[in-house]
Amino acid sequence: MSVEWNLVPKDDIRAQWAGLYVTINPIGSIVMNRVTYERLGAPAAFHIMFDKVNSRIGLKPTALSMKHAYRPCTQGRRGAKVVQANRLLKEYGIKIPDTLEFHDVEIDPDGMLIADLRTARVSSKAHSQRRKNTDLKPA
Repeated sequence: MSVEWNLVPKDDIRAQWAGLYVTINPIGSIVMNRVTYERLGAPAAFHIMFDKVNSRIGLKPTALSMKHAYRPCTQGRRGAKVVQANRLLKEYGIKIPDTLEFHDVEIDPDGMLIADLRTARVSSKAHSQRRKNTDLKPA
């Protein structure tokens, strides 16, 4: 029996933020954590792609000077990035009922982030979910 131990590194990234984290909300804002953005190479802009057959969204890193390039904006103190993709929802008639979290997001060998709408689930961290759970009833 062969044993091969591998060391799990410990650094300043908290475990909950060490993985790929991507969401999309009803107005088309695609949010990714800092780790995801850095694994994509911290690009200046993205091309937003849509695979209509498989209901997948692709964010392909590109230069800001390229045609159809969408610039990511910073959100929050932890370095999250937001890409405004409202046009994607309108062009393809995509209806997002609430903030969706992509649990199986991946980065393909070409460096494109792929998020599957078919497997996305309503995020437990969504603000609207918290409001629904804490509604105050009039006295």
